[in-house]
Amino acid sequence: MSVPITSYLLVALILFCIGLYGALTKRNAVVILLSIELMLNAVNINLVAFAKYGMFPNISGQIFSLFTITVAAAEAAVGLAILISLYRNRNTVRVDEMDLMKR
Repeated sequence: MSVPITSYLLVALILFCIGLYGALTKRNAVVILLSIELMLNAVNINLVAFAKYGMFPNISGQIFSLFTITVAAAEAAVGLAILISLYRNRNTVRVDEMDLMKR
């Protein structure tokens, strides 16, 4: 039983839209980081789907997906470290109150 590529693309589109909505509308920095992770996972689904169903099926999509997962993990670790540091100094994770550069 084979799953058509449109199913992969639809799931990726839904994940990307949810992530984009969360990144643009939420004020909590942790939720924004999670939304960015959702968008990166949507990209990973597209990479794997196009690698499997593309004109020249090969393993390059999976390799790029692993690279993206690695970069996303590093980005999440650095982002959470920055958030913990800001929370210790400001006692908030709201992005509209993080205006240290303006002062």
